[in-house]
Amino acid sequence: MLKRSVIGNGLILTLFALITAGTLAVTQIVTREPIERAVRQAAAKALLEIIPLERHSNDLLLDTYTIPKRYWEMLNLPNGGTINLAREEDGGVFAVIIPSVAPDGYSGPIALLVGVNRDGTVAGVRVTSHSETPGLGDKVDLKKSDWILSFNGQSLQNPPRDQWKVQKDGGAFDQFTGATITPRAVVNQVRTVLDFVAEHREEIFSVPPSGQAVEVESQATEPGTEGE
Repeated sequence: MLKRSVIGNGLILTLFALITAGTLAVTQIVTREPIERAVRQAAAKALLEIIPLERHSNDLLLDTYTIPKRYWEMLNLPNGGTINLAREEDGGVFAVIIPSVAPDGYSGPIALLVGVNRDGTVAGVRVTSHSETPGLGDKVDLKKSDWILSFNGQSLQNPPRDQWKVQKDGGAFDQFTGATITPRAVVNQVRTVLDFVAEHREEIFSVPPSGQAVEVESQATEPGTEGE
């Protein structure tokens, strides 16, 4: 009798576990697309906040450059990403918007979009996702504070690169009252993006307009043109 009761309870627990797991799986599938869509919409909005429509002549959302895998680690992008390109009337790139992740936020990674002008100055920075503490670390979000705007116009020369720290660490950037880890993480990662642009400026700012690279490739593969 006891054995039968134990078996019965075990079957009930197993059934309950299966139902719970199934419910969680369905919930994840159902909510994944809306979450991903919301993230994409937030990123698109942030792009146009950094470089408004009136500043560029191309479709900023579609004119992109896929980040080569060799750069993923520097930008903390485990799954890669794309750089959005802002062009002048003649097709030249005058600014780029680069995705990056600060891995060392107080409550986890902080996803960023960093706009950089051709002259190396910051066009703007926006946080696209984070899990920082409400009322403290969440001040990196423009909806909570204008702190993120303090990067506008800054470069590795102004302030000097060794001043790209929060004031508590002897640098030029304010931290939040009661919160230093979050702004420190963002400042460090914005500086890293500026380093990345400085190291790869020619490659990034010489990306041809959409379609041009395809033409060059097709010409190179025409019969009889190899090695020219």
